[in-house]
Amino acid sequence: MAHDRRPDTVESALARLFEAAADAHWFSLPGGERLFSAGEAADAVYLLRVGRLGVFRREEGQDPHLLGVVKPGEPVGEMALIAGTPHTSTVVALRDSELIALPRDAFFAATRQMPELMTELARLMILRARQTGAHAAEPTVFGFVGCAEHPCREFVEQVAGEVRSQGFKIQVIDSKALRSAAAWFSAVEESHDYVLYVAERGEVAWSHLVARQVDRLFLVGRAEDPAPHERLWAAAPLDEHRLVDLILIHRSDTARPKGTRAWLDAKNPARWFHVRADDREDAQRIARVLTGTSVGLVLSGGGARAYAHIGAIQALREAKVPIDFIGGSSMGGIVGAGVAMGWSQDELDDRIRKAFVDSSPVDDLTFPRIAMTRGRKVDRRLEEHYGEAEIEDLWLPFYCVSSNITAGGYVVHRTGSLRHALRASISLPGVLPPVLENGQVLVDGAVINNFPVGLMRAGHLGPVVGVDVSRARSVDPKTLEPPKSWWWWIASGEWRKGPPIVSIMMRAATLSTRADLMEARSATDLLVIPEPAGVEIRDWKAYEPAVAAGYTATVHALAKLDGPVTTLRRRKHAAAAALVAPVSADAPLEVAEPKSKGWFRRASEKPAKPAPARRRQPSPAPSRG
Repeated sequence: MAHDRRPDTVESALARLFEAAADAHWFSLPGGERLFSAGEAADAVYLLRVGRLGVFRREEGQDPHLLGVVKPGEPVGEMALIAGTPHTSTVVALRDSELIALPRDAFFAATRQMPELMTELARLMILRARQTGAHAAEPTVFGFVGCAEHPCREFVEQVAGEVRSQGFKIQVIDSKALRSAAAWFSAVEESHDYVLYVAERGEVAWSHLVARQVDRLFLVGRAEDPAPHERLWAAAPLDEHRLVDLILIHRSDTARPKGTRAWLDAKNPARWFHVRADDREDAQRIARVLTGTSVGLVLSGGGARAYAHIGAIQALREAKVPIDFIGGSSMGGIVGAGVAMGWSQDELDDRIRKAFVDSSPVDDLTFPRIAMTRGRKVDRRLEEHYGEAEIEDLWLPFYCVSSNITAGGYVVHRTGSLRHALRASISLPGVLPPVLENGQVLVDGAVINNFPVGLMRAGHLGPVVGVDVSRARSVDPKTLEPPKSWWWWIASGEWRKGPPIVSIMMRAATLSTRADLMEARSATDLLVIPEPAGVEIRDWKAYEPAVAAGYTATVHALAKLDGPVTTLRRRKHAAAAALVAPVSADAPLEVAEPKSKGWFRRASEKPAKPAPARRRQPSPAPSRG
């Protein structure tokens, strides 16, 4: 009699492969140890039984970033093994783990006996290829360790409430669970969408346990307190792979953060977040970071055409799309920095007008020994509008890029003087003098990376919105025609734009290759391409039409969506899964305790995984004492 059929899973397919193979073996992997590294040959497929694995990728010149986690019952390494390619990522045990390994020869021998299983695995490989980074799940277990005498539990509960309001089931666990058995922790994590462990300052033993239990750790401090230098956790995987972040809580009336550098020096976090005490919007932002629904906005360079970014931001704000991370290149960085500082739409509009529209920022022409302009007007305007702000003290995580023409490559500015970084990011070769930093010559970021989406994708797991004006029409051939007369050129004010050669230099310096542009655009989840018709790259007066183009293009892009921007990546992954979902499959197998023989057992037909609201909550952890 045929089994009742239901959608298959990769675990059941692999379980059947393991059952048919005689060479499968069990082994343990201590927390912090690597299972394999990127570039290594794939010689086995693995099935995780206990613990958690982190999947990391390192981009050139950047810290390794977490692509996701592998949970019990999930495989790892099968894609490279089947494709016959080296591993593309590094996999590390985030906590003490147990795995089952099936060597290459045994794997292919088993699939020859059951060819239908190779078809199932091929289907799953297609699914994972369509879901960038989806070969591992998003982190769901987080730790919060207090760095201040003031308890952080209240803040964590506030964040948990916002996660709960998104429809997820979440549990907050404190030091009362210190003496609980390992099985209790596993049961809690299995029965909830998210689990938050919270340890107050002084709870040393519990802090160390929390750090060994979570996918990612947040240190929570009070901005007005001195940064403590003592070690509050012990977990090699978190340190080595940059999985420790910082949250600084400010007074509710704080106008602008300050003093972040001391905390960064003391704790060396991968990321840092500023929140106001008892501010719901800030708590919602941290909740989105936890649930992978935080929104990153990337703005390209493009000279005066980048005014379109202001209209795009207006449209996003009107549509209630949150902006949680922001980055950009050249003029995109200029506009994005204002958002990161907390400027309202009116303030953003007013300051950009004063800095770039009311009078040309590049009309202080000089003998072109290094550049066509002295750059002093730009320096004064950056100082006027951005002051002495440090990037690490901005309300939102921000970066901009410049190009290092001494060493070759681009520089990512995440800390230090904001106006210094912006000055480097907009230093178009031949137009503005370059910036000298530590013996290196820095010029406009658009020269090498005009649309830095990859940096945003590496920084968070949520959707990325990109606004790209880099390929809009920029140099009108008519502007290169000789003027009616040089006297007319001066009297009309056209000289303030700079001579037509400025347009050629600006366009040539920001002309990305088609391959680079397509790669950056494909990394976005929502791509907006304004078409500021008639706006020339050096036409600093063409503010209104460029802003209108950005607004219109963003409104149209948002109108095409079938849901909120915050869940774009989740919906994309769900759609990809639906395209390759199996029609039917035999009853699955599940892994039992490893024994010399017969350590697999056939599972009886199990119901589909219940909705989060119906999950059984484990009994409360026993209190200490």
